Amino acid sequence: MPYIALTAVIGILFLQASGAIPPGSVGGPMVIALAVFVGALAVGVHDAWTRKRGVLGWIVNIVVVLAGVFLIAPLGGLVMTMLLGPFVQGSSSLAVAGGAVMAAALAGTMLVTLAGCWGALWVVNKWR
Repeated sequence: MPYIALTAVIGILFLQASGAIPPGSVGGPMVIALAVFVGALAVGVHDAWTRKRGVLGWIVNIVVVLAGVFLIAPLGGLVMTMLLGPFVQGSSSLAVAGGAVMAAALAGTMLVTLAGCWGALWVVNKWR
């Protein structure tokens, strides 16, 4: 679990450092969303693999994780914007501000989203 979170945060920070996330277009949020979805799928696959689920269990895990991403990722972004908004000096958004503020927002959003996915899987695993 911590390895997935660490790898996902390092991956999204690498995307930002390499310039793969453009700050002023639609492509930036799409790259961020793709990175978050890949991290969430890793959580679902890891849970299904370690608990030796059958085919139906794998499908349920992936559906639950994707539902968790759709519900939690916007909340994670909102929380990071509220927390880091005061540190944006003269910019209209965190993406335009860039630098350490954007890196912290990306890492925080990834961590909140992955925690939400693990929480969704925890709830479903309690029902099984």
